[in-house]
Amino acid sequence: MSLILNETLKLQANALDRASTACLTVGVLAPGAATVYSVTDSEIAAWVFILGTAIWFFAALVLHLAARRTLKGLQS
Repeated sequence: MSLILNETLKLQANALDRASTACLTVGVLAPGAATVYSVTDSEIAAWVFILGTAIWFFAALVLHLAARRTLKGLQS
């Protein structure tokens, strides 16, 4: 029974970690690339970029930490 539980927990942790990677890509890297290539020039866009990046980065961090916490439930 613990083998099934361990595999289920690993799948859940992997899903959470993939979601954190997606948050990082969509919320941090994509807007960063848009800024580097000067897609927007307004001052408001800069604040939206900073705030949005912080929120998405925090979401990615929370999901990653949740994945790590999930793995602590593995049984030997």
